[in-house]
Amino acid sequence: MHSSEIRKRFLSFFEKRGHAIIPSSSLIPENDPSVLFTTAGMQPLVPYLLGEKHPRGKRLANVQKCVRTNDIEEVGDNTHLTFFEMLGNWSLGDYFKEEALKWSYELLTSESEGFGMDPERLYVTVFEGDINAPRDEEAAEIWKNIGIKESRIYFRPASENWWSPGDNGPCGPDSEMFYDVTPAGLGDLTPEEFQKADENGDVIEIWNDVFMQYEKEKGKIKGPLKNKSVDTGAGLERVTAVLQNRSSVFETDLFEPMMKKIEDLRPQMDRRAKNIICDHIRATVFIISDGVTPSNTDRGYIVRRLLRRAFRMAASSSDEKEALELIIEIAREVIEKYKDAYPEIGSSSTDLTNKIEIEIHKFKDALKEGLKRFEKMSEYDISGEDAFLLFSTYGFPIDMTVDLANEKGIRVDVEGFRKAYEEHQKISRKGTAGKFKGGLAGSGEEETKYHTSTHLLNAALKKVLGEHVKQKGSNITAERARFDFSHHSKLTEEEKNKIEDIVNDAIDRKLPVICEEMTLQEAREKGIDGVFGDRYSDQVKVYYIGDGETGVFSKELCGGPHVENTGALGKFKIIKEESVSEGVRRVKAVLE
Repeated sequence: MHSSEIRKRFLSFFEKRGHAIIPSSSLIPENDPSVLFTTAGMQPLVPYLLGEKHPRGKRLANVQKCVRTNDIEEVGDNTHLTFFEMLGNWSLGDYFKEEALKWSYELLTSESEGFGMDPERLYVTVFEGDINAPRDEEAAEIWKNIGIKESRIYFRPASENWWSPGDNGPCGPDSEMFYDVTPAGLGDLTPEEFQKADENGDVIEIWNDVFMQYEKEKGKIKGPLKNKSVDTGAGLERVTAVLQNRSSVFETDLFEPMMKKIEDLRPQMDRRAKNIICDHIRATVFIISDGVTPSNTDRGYIVRRLLRRAFRMAASSSDEKEALELIIEIAREVIEKYKDAYPEIGSSSTDLTNKIEIEIHKFKDALKEGLKRFEKMSEYDISGEDAFLLFSTYGFPIDMTVDLANEKGIRVDVEGFRKAYEEHQKISRKGTAGKFKGGLAGSGEEETKYHTSTHLLNAALKKVLGEHVKQKGSNITAERARFDFSHHSKLTEEEKNKIEDIVNDAIDRKLPVICEEMTLQEAREKGIDGVFGDRYSDQVKVYYIGDGETGVFSKELCGGPHVENTGALGKFKIIKEESVSEGVRRVKAVLE
């Protein structure tokens, strides 16, 4: 099924069921300074999910343009994208679980109206319940009545099947649909087998229904919402890959004309570089079409780093003139591919390509001098200050500096760069700092607990796996911690159990968490290393977990926040361990 047909069928399906079809909002969020771009289909509708009346009624559906840059380093594999489209339908205090789940099933499986997926390849997950909210037996019963076998309904924790915007607002359980993409089919699976199939990519999450039925205040469930709402959706690219039987989103018709152009002009280019160029130019076209110009601040910086990274990839297999021609050709293919679905792109095509060409010419002028400066810096690891100098003076996006460093086998202090960038933002324009921070999603009580738990996890990983373990990133919400680290192989059950035991022992010992300020030189002399490497500042904060009486369990440079004592954390449990990329593993963990 062609992607244009998928969009058409989705909108037609819900229009027949009383939904008003609304246009995609801009990628530039309205009245929301907390984010740079629209990152999810529900984001423009938050006021209406909170109770404000929508002018088109209580049932809505659309295809929403979205941009996410938190996983930009992973773009190039089979699934990660910067720009994507979200199919979504909403009930604003109207229908609830029964209609939402029934229609989700019909949309996925109907041959005449929907996507015609094989119902024998479907699996679903529902919320298992915790101290905040009960087990979602209602959703499970609805699925049974629809025809899903009880053996294919899996109860999962809040880290997997609960949606919340943060410490305040509507929240609730969700139910996710997964599709078996293996050639022969997996059949019925035990919960353990399903978990493994999910981790291995043998089953793919294809749809999600979020049931906003509770209200959260200051991190706690206050009670049920007066008007319950439904927020559902799926990524168009992922649905298209499944329906076209492709293992990579880049092999679908959504990328076909761009890929064919690269194949024709640069057949020798490696697959990852082709994927990155297509993704980055597609995202660039959409962002510029919504009014963003490349620059060194905010949204303009995102466009700049996308475009310059794509250009460098193109220039690595040809001269700069040919690389520029390739980028412009790809941009034109993107415009041609999407102008019917998004007319604003077609109407500004000349302006789009002109802005791209101007930006690349600026980059070319600075590239040679910047590369000379990089060569002088690269005898050792690149500090945060040096990475920021390459960015601010020569226009090197941090991704490009990291790519260059990887080629030389050296390290870049990315966190130090981000810190320097934020300092620059604070000086240049108040209120914009913090938008590029990674890791911690908020500073509420639960997030603080999870943040402290990652220090315990980091120390435990080193104890069990070895000192080669280095943190590669983290993402923390009020429901779970996600922690990426360097390691060469999948963790065994024995290793996971040992890690859990070490962390829980540290929690049971009620270790104090102590902060001490010192100079960077003092920290180095004491053998203290930062989670992301050395800080750029001369004055740093060191967090000790444990003291002279209990023994020091962990010591790291960090900006916080943390609990005062590990006894406040609860029981630590690893719920998933998986590969992120070559040599990098990911752990998801919860505090019970």
